[in-house]
Amino acid sequence: MLTHLRPALTLLIAFTLLTGIAYPLAMTEAAQALFPSESRGSLITRDGTVVGSSLIGQTFAGATYFHPRPSAAGTGYDASASSGTNLGPTSAKLAERLKTDADTLRAAGITGPIPADAVTTSGSGLDPHISPAYAMAQVARVAEARKVEPALVRDLVNAHIEGPQFGVFGDPRVNVLALNLALDARAPAPRPQ
Repeated sequence: MLTHLRPALTLLIAFTLLTGIAYPLAMTEAAQALFPSESRGSLITRDGTVVGSSLIGQTFAGATYFHPRPSAAGTGYDASASSGTNLGPTSAKLAERLKTDADTLRAAGITGPIPADAVTTSGSGLDPHISPAYAMAQVARVAEARKVEPALVRDLVNAHIEGPQFGVFGDPRVNVLALNLALDARAPAPRPQ
């Protein structure tokens, strides 16, 4: 029996070392060498401090910032609770939330058609992007709150529109964190008095 057990144990140990330790370490090293930013989470830094990731959305409050789309993840952009809402088109709860969100946007000064991503959540609840239409709908509010010309804010939005992935997949989009950081750099918000 020991003659059958020894090769099995030897192979178990060898493959555990190979596929459980050596291969993952080699792939991690290769990823860090080939894609250093992406392998570390696509982190965005400001003044040497990590302020977020270009891959995960975060909440921005106040009139001086562009707001992301609503999040269904926990209390808002909580990566440990990433999920959709599972509310369907016939859900009364969803209809009430959409109406409340639309009313809030109207009260904040958004006129004209409300872009879909302004009131709907993404599948993961962590989407860092909004549509160019939703970004443009927020230009007047942000410009007024920052006491700058709307043209300056509109130019920043246009400069941050990303095209479809590989020129084919998806729609044009705007990364909210990158846009808000550029906004802070170009037109800092007035300090409260």
